Amino acid sequence: MQYRTLPRLNTKVSALGFGTMRLPTVGGVEAQIDEAQAAEMLACAIDHGVNYVDTGYPYHGGASEPFVGRVLAEGYRDKVLLAAKMPTWAVNDPSDFDRYLDEQLRRLRTDHFDFYLLHCLHAGVWARLRALGIREWMERAKGDGRFAHLGFSFHDSAQTFRQILDDYDWPLCQIQYNYMNEDFQAGTDGLRYAASRGVAVVVMEPLQGGGLARLPEPAPALFDRAGCTRAPADLALQWLWHKPEVSLVLSGMSSMEQVRQNIASAATSAAGSLTPRELALIADIRQVLEAMRRIPCTGCRYCMPCPHGVDIPLNFRLYNDAQSFGPNSALLSRNLYQMTPPATRSSACEGCGECEDKCPQGIGIAAWHKRVHKEFTA
Repeated sequence: MQYRTLPRLNTKVSALGFGTMRLPTVGGVEAQIDEAQAAEMLACAIDHGVNYVDTGYPYHGGASEPFVGRVLAEGYRDKVLLAAKMPTWAVNDPSDFDRYLDEQLRRLRTDHFDFYLLHCLHAGVWARLRALGIREWMERAKGDGRFAHLGFSFHDSAQTFRQILDDYDWPLCQIQYNYMNEDFQAGTDGLRYAASRGVAVVVMEPLQGGGLARLPEPAPALFDRAGCTRAPADLALQWLWHKPEVSLVLSGMSSMEQVRQNIASAATSAAGSLTPRELALIADIRQVLEAMRRIPCTGCRYCMPCPHGVDIPLNFRLYNDAQSFGPNSALLSRNLYQMTPPATRSSACEGCGECEDKCPQGIGIAAWHKRVHKEFTA
């Protein structure tokens, strides 16, 4: 296993972190974790040097935290850095801060978290939490030892990411990032900005919900043409580790095979490790995948701003990802759509047509908004 040092914290973390949102289940039932298989996977990862375990209050219908707590209690807790997340969407009163933190500590059978993240921050949530006194509470809860370090996971624009980063002395953040997401949410700009401020960056969704491990035709043929023997998943992971700004890559593994493959990938990871030919291959793959998108939106933003507040490129990006990268990515896009402020969703489209007059691609934007909303709410 390779390790990286978190800026400012002087803490070594494994290049690969274990995310517990996509554990194997019994009969495909989300809340019924296959505990025997999942426990073996988590133990294998830790035994091979993975020292960062991430969980969240809603994962597996609430079953992830208690499961992780049971596994770590079997002699593994002191071997890992444990990251949990406050369910920010459920916080409506200042008393909820302590209530959820204490509940999560009990569920995970520990007296402290190494990292406690504010889950799914976007502009509206951060403003609400600030009004409830989150900043003062964070200092108090850290001071009494219930968590060592604070952070946040993020789903909003690059501009909002900068604003939240600048609003508090965060030691760590978690962003969705992969070679198809360079200009999505925090993106490459946000990654570099965080690093410039000495903030550790944990990457989630490195394989776009598994879609970058199962590339559709004709993308696989590009590997042969480039003489690349890496597996698609390995190439996507190495692209992230190639970047020195990335502190750790979280993978939500759902089989022992994935655990072993990702451990092997992490063992060969290093900043600046990809060759020019491999970087060119990734650029070619990205071009092929972009060309396959259902809605021919290029993200040029000529359509913006929408007079009614709809974030047109974001909605179309979520829809295209859902259609292109398989069921896990479709579920991710659906969740992200539902976390997006209602005023910016496709459902807020009034059909005025102003955006269609500006679109260089001639997209029937209003009609597509109806399909997008139906896709994510049916």
